[in-house]
Amino acid sequence: MTVLVTGSAGFIGMHVALALLERGERVVGLDNLNPYYDVRLKHARLARLAQFPGHTQIEADLSDRAAISALFEQVRPRRVVHLAAQAGVRYAQENPHVYVSSNVTGFLHVLEGCRAVGVEHLVYASTSSVYGANSQLPFAESQSTDHPLTLYAATKKANESMAHSYANLYGIATSGLRFFTVYGPWGRPDMAFFKFTRAIENGEPLPVYNQGQHTRDFTWIDDVVVALLAVLDQPSRADPAWNALQPQAASSAVPWRVLNVGGSQPVPLLDAIAVLEHALGRTAVLDLLPLQAGDVPDTAADPSLLDALIGARPRTPVSVGIPRFVDWYRTYHGA
Repeated sequence: MTVLVTGSAGFIGMHVALALLERGERVVGLDNLNPYYDVRLKHARLARLAQFPGHTQIEADLSDRAAISALFEQVRPRRVVHLAAQAGVRYAQENPHVYVSSNVTGFLHVLEGCRAVGVEHLVYASTSSVYGANSQLPFAESQSTDHPLTLYAATKKANESMAHSYANLYGIATSGLRFFTVYGPWGRPDMAFFKFTRAIENGEPLPVYNQGQHTRDFTWIDDVVVALLAVLDQPSRADPAWNALQPQAASSAVPWRVLNVGGSQPVPLLDAIAVLEHALGRTAVLDLLPLQAGDVPDTAADPSLLDALIGARPRTPVSVGIPRFVDWYRTYHGA
């Protein structure tokens, strides 16, 4: 079948597209190759996909309504994996309009494309950031997401609501995946382990916010890909037990759902840095800074719904994942 993967030159997008190609699907990748970070890394990712005859790459911007409409009409994908977005939580404070254009208007264009050609299942990226000011751990899909702390989180919350409206109006099966701190090879340079590794290798101080007192539910990229493909193969359905008098936040009377993608293995940030130091064979210089606006001190996923649906949850510990990331980093940079 043909699967449209948006953000295919991105971190998660490349890994998902690669896994789909390896299992024999035809993949049409979409990316605008914007310069938010080094475009050479994006081209290097795409070079891995180009080895497969079933891969087609298209360069276009999600905010271009005519281009996205034409793409759907031309490709007519059976399923869509929507991972393209303006990434970076802190960057939203500098460029808010870019986030709305990409993450909200762009998502609308994807929904309209799915409606126009009758896509059977749309799986899209949400984020653990939607839990916002909620501090009840672990985060469960049934908990409130009404208090986002960043514009990035607000755009993803908007995506979940928009997906529900299209599931209701047009019967489009949608699944939103709330990713928890995904890391691994081919990651973005603005992500923690990439930045920390570069700083340690160069003998530079590591900016560590909240005095290093964060805990994070780090999720290994291969576990994310396994979960996403398993969800993609099971289009969402209306919950027959859903009660409008006692509405549940995690399900609906229409084919819509949201799922946490995290292993509920929160790790103190300083412990993760210690694992990184050991993998690199070097000692970090920590620049301990206050909590930044919009940051939450701790994250931990309740993966029960994901586990019940696909019979698996992310399980790779940082003691395994971080050394693998370091191996890739040094290979990629020729160290």
